[in-house]
Amino acid sequence: MRSQNTRPQPLPQDAFVEVYFNHSQASEYIEPLRNQRRDGDNLEQVIVDAIASANSTIDIAVQEFRLPEIAQALADRKKAGVKVRIILENNYNSPFKNLTAAELEKMPERERDRYQEFRYLIDSDRDNNITPDEINNRDALLILKQAGIPIIDDTADGSKGSSLMHHKFVIVDGVKVIVTSANFTTSDIHGDFKNTSSLGNANNLLKITSSEVAALFTQEFNIMWGDGPGGKTDSQFGVKKPYRPAQQIQLGDTIVSLQFSPTSLRLPWDESSNGLIGKTLKKATTKIDLALFVFSEQNLVNILQKSHQQGVGVRALIDPDFAYRSYSEALDMMGVAFANKCKYEPYNRPWGNPISTVGVPQLLKGDLLHHKFGLIDDQIVITGSHNWSLAADRNNDETVLVIQSPIVAAHFKREFERLYGNALLGVPDWMQRKIKAQQQQCPQIITSPKQTQEETQQKVNLNTASIAELEALPGVGAKLAREIIQARQEKPFTSLEDLDKVPGVGSSLMEKLRDRVTW
Repeated sequence: MRSQNTRPQPLPQDAFVEVYFNHSQASEYIEPLRNQRRDGDNLEQVIVDAIASANSTIDIAVQEFRLPEIAQALADRKKAGVKVRIILENNYNSPFKNLTAAELEKMPERERDRYQEFRYLIDSDRDNNITPDEINNRDALLILKQAGIPIIDDTADGSKGSSLMHHKFVIVDGVKVIVTSANFTTSDIHGDFKNTSSLGNANNLLKITSSEVAALFTQEFNIMWGDGPGGKTDSQFGVKKPYRPAQQIQLGDTIVSLQFSPTSLRLPWDESSNGLIGKTLKKATTKIDLALFVFSEQNLVNILQKSHQQGVGVRALIDPDFAYRSYSEALDMMGVAFANKCKYEPYNRPWGNPISTVGVPQLLKGDLLHHKFGLIDDQIVITGSHNWSLAADRNNDETVLVIQSPIVAAHFKREFERLYGNALLGVPDWMQRKIKAQQQQCPQIITSPKQTQEETQQKVNLNTASIAELEALPGVGAKLAREIIQARQEKPFTSLEDLDKVPGVGSSLMEKLRDRVTW
């Protein structure tokens, strides 16, 4: 922990848009799960305090909900007569249950890790014995259901579920909105139990006070909610939702633009959420800073290239798990390409004038760079739940916010400089060796955009395909298509063998798909 003498002073907050970071060095708190004092804003407490202030209504849409203190705060307000409604991603709408060793063994590795973290959270006395009392008091979803709080997920439209209900927002009394990049989980807010030095995935949270902004979020919520649990299948998720262009709201000197994803492929890219991000990037006159979990949208990196050619300084940090993938636009900015099975990503365009200000942050073990923010000229912030990818733009339920405010921007600038201060920039030696080896192994790497486009039209890309494209593959129905999408959100496909790890994929299906898919 840093001393008070070395701790930076808290920055002023905008009157309408307050900003918080769970890795902030300007504040500290005692993390409630492991009882550790650590740097950062307590994002969970900000959410709990907002909930506790509710007098009439609370609406929440969040992909994953596991924190019992937030659940208990909701249960208390429900008991006090506040109307509470919750929407979840269907993969995370099941209370905890004690699995047998055999059941646990059958789970994919990523699910076993997630399950183990959940066990740690519920096992409050750390005796490795989960009791009924611990389940009743620590299982967030059970707390909600026992309180009689209505919950739906993205199967409420009568389908197997949308691509991903990836929202992370809270609306209180129709006047306050919490929007965050973090799920309501230990790993996204506080840290991992098995990595005691972990501070949680790097995330941000906004608290917006505006009835106009709240009304737009309430409209989005109501479209997904329909008439709630047990009613008609009138909920709408994903591309079934009506298209709404970006809306702009003036809050004092602050301007907030808001758009909800996804946008159907029938509409032009400029009208999508990624299109809003692109239009905002084009406003840059001096500098653009990016801190992104995923960056795989070619149109956006092409805009950045043009800005750079016009003299705009560009810096970018990408999560280490995604920065060096064949589809990562970080590679374009660094002027290199990495092929997948001797084929480059469609329309791949490494910069002829590469920059050395792109790289990965150095994070504590177990932590991810989970931000999805861009900072333009230290004046404009792009943030929300929306990853800079085709899947977020055209498939998922997401939020994109563009905030024009130097006061708000100052918070994101401090966070970016913190991450950038010890980042590893440029193409690492190990990646240069892989690229060199690949060039020797693949003397005829396909580089023509036309050729690559034709190849892509014949094959389905597991990392970018829509749920409809996956369902159209032989032997892949709606349920398996969703499993594939869920798997790629947590770890992108890098080989056909990765597909074999998805529940429901067997050897016979692998053979059917071998010549039909790419990644």
